[in-house]
Amino acid sequence: MNGKRGNGEGSIYPYKNGFAAYVWVDTPEGKRKRKYVYGKTREEVHDKWIKLHGEAKKGPVATRHRTLAAFLAYWLDSIVKPNLAPLTYISYEGSVRLYIAPHLGGKRLDKLTVRDIREWLNKLAGICQCCAQEKDAKRPPARQRCCAVGECCEAYPSRRVVQAARDALRAALTHAVSEEEISKNVASLVTVPKPRRRRIKPWSVVEASQFLADAAARDDHLFAAWMLVLCLGLRRGEVLGLTWQSVDFEAGEIYVDHQIQRASREILHRETKTEDSDDFLPLPDVCRTALVMRRAQQHADRKAAGDLWQDRHGLIFTTKYGTPIEPGNLTRMFALRARRAGIRVIPLRNTRHTCSSLLVALKVHPKVAQRILRHSQIAMTMEVYAAASEDQVRAAVRKLSEAMRDG
Repeated sequence: MNGKRGNGEGSIYPYKNGFAAYVWVDTPEGKRKRKYVYGKTREEVHDKWIKLHGEAKKGPVATRHRTLAAFLAYWLDSIVKPNLAPLTYISYEGSVRLYIAPHLGGKRLDKLTVRDIREWLNKLAGICQCCAQEKDAKRPPARQRCCAVGECCEAYPSRRVVQAARDALRAALTHAVSEEEISKNVASLVTVPKPRRRRIKPWSVVEASQFLADAAARDDHLFAAWMLVLCLGLRRGEVLGLTWQSVDFEAGEIYVDHQIQRASREILHRETKTEDSDDFLPLPDVCRTALVMRRAQQHADRKAAGDLWQDRHGLIFTTKYGTPIEPGNLTRMFALRARRAGIRVIPLRNTRHTCSSLLVALKVHPKVAQRILRHSQIAMTMEVYAAASEDQVRAAVRKLSEAMRDG
């Protein structure tokens, strides 16, 4: 073909070793600009020109595209940090810094493809992170023991880490689509194997009762926390975030709306993740008794600490100086108490599965249990109640009641 323009093509013209064309478009910033396309042949440019016309009719079109690294930096600082939870920002920032930017950061945002994402994920799964992050190299020479001395430790990222990196990129590209910088989210088109969650058998009523009885007999300062975790199914952060204002002893209710979280170098007392997490829960008598015992313990701690007492939020569970308890420490103390009581150790989060059975064994009224377990129908609660009437269970709960009474 010669270099003359065809009828109706108007803005296609010879350019360097090929052809170029432009279309007037509205940009996301509300301005009117030319958007150019290039190619080696007129047919190639004509196809791109037609496609660009279609995009211009649908809405705003970006005329300049950032690299993925530049967009991710903007997304973290301007979108994630001011609007999402601190732990979410920390998670996304870590994924971007360690796994996304080093491999994909130099690519143009609009040129990122499904193949790029798939190849990156496959490659990431086989990269030793000790080598990539120079973990061993950052140690003093005398303490270097693997990658820095030529013996790779093969610290490959787990499936969960790879999935988290893909999820962070997908979230960022979703925002890029909403800001009309790109037309589709290529990260959402790539699947990754889901990490397998190891199933752990939760405690039985007998085990839970034995744990609580041991804690009550020892006058454990966290006995009320263990009681709330096991009887109400509260999460670690939720139980640590409870304040005395959350408890209505007369109405027999407790309001869960705050949590304690570790975010980088800070311990935060902040609202629960969503409004759906906030709830008034009925307080069984055993939990109310445990909280009364805890209040007496805290008064003694406050008196002993004197001017060193630092509680700013009125927290129920604190250190001996009134400061918030580190969430990780609660997990470690739970495991320590379980060993001390002679019971197999399970993760603290798995105690939620024991909640319903324990309510039955403690003879909590079915309507109260229904609200705690959040069953829509009382029939569901009664099915749970029908399953617990063993002599061994009753003996274990009797032992717990006696321990609380003695304490």
